[in-house]
Amino acid sequence: MSDLETLEEHASFGGTTGFYSHDSEACGGPMRFAVYQPPQAKEGPVPVVFFLSGLTCTADNFTTKAGAQRVAAELGLLLVMPDTSPRGAGYPGEDEGWDFGTGAGFYVDATEAPWSARYRMYSYVTEELPALVDAAFPTKGPAHRSVFGHSMGGHGALVLGLREPTKWRSISALSPIVAPTQVPWGHKAFGGYLGEDREAWKAYDATELVAKTQHPAPILIDQGTADGFLEEQLRPELFQAACASAGQALELRMQDGYDHSYYFIATFVEDHLRHHAAHLG
Repeated sequence: MSDLETLEEHASFGGTTGFYSHDSEACGGPMRFAVYQPPQAKEGPVPVVFFLSGLTCTADNFTTKAGAQRVAAELGLLLVMPDTSPRGAGYPGEDEGWDFGTGAGFYVDATEAPWSARYRMYSYVTEELPALVDAAFPTKGPAHRSVFGHSMGGHGALVLGLREPTKWRSISALSPIVAPTQVPWGHKAFGGYLGEDREAWKAYDATELVAKTQHPAPILIDQGTADGFLEEQLRPELFQAACASAGQALELRMQDGYDHSYYFIATFVEDHLRHHAAHLG
């Protein structure tokens, strides 16, 4: 792509970890993302796995902390790590809290002013960024793409996969916000981005979506039992019950003693990459 700027690249497990920037139409300004190209990408196209990060994160957090490159190199997976929101829009309140505004796009297309002009992360991660990645990197294309994420990003991955199951070969999540319409984080974000109509919120709630549309692949979720956000914000039992009622195959693994941190993510990221590799063939 002509407007893709390479910020930095590093040799990594026989492949390349790079950070890139481009002018986003969906988000109305510059957006930064990271890509890991496995060694197999030097020989030909490879399948792609998107990772969506959680609140406060940038493209750097997962890329530098999760240790995913070693496994992706073995499996021949190209990893894509987008940012979590536009930056520097200058909207009132954009930087007042860590759970709304900058670093907290919630993977929705905002409908409320002024957020609707730039906070269009759903369109960005489902349309614009995948098309850019397919054009600029050696990928196998739209039929060979999966997605997972953590916390807010876990919410995003579940929503992406359930809203458009033919676009994502498999989906998984680590400590996801599974029912944002029923928890404080979701109330704040959806109220600000989507307005007062709570029926409209359901389009971005995995627990609501799975009742109507199921994904053909089993969904994998890991959740730590020592996660400080578990009871108030995450509530995986709600999604588990909805999946059981709808007939959606789900493997929910409650991991004893693990919290919400990148120590948790790094422990189980290999399982998630192998889950996706199995479905990507």
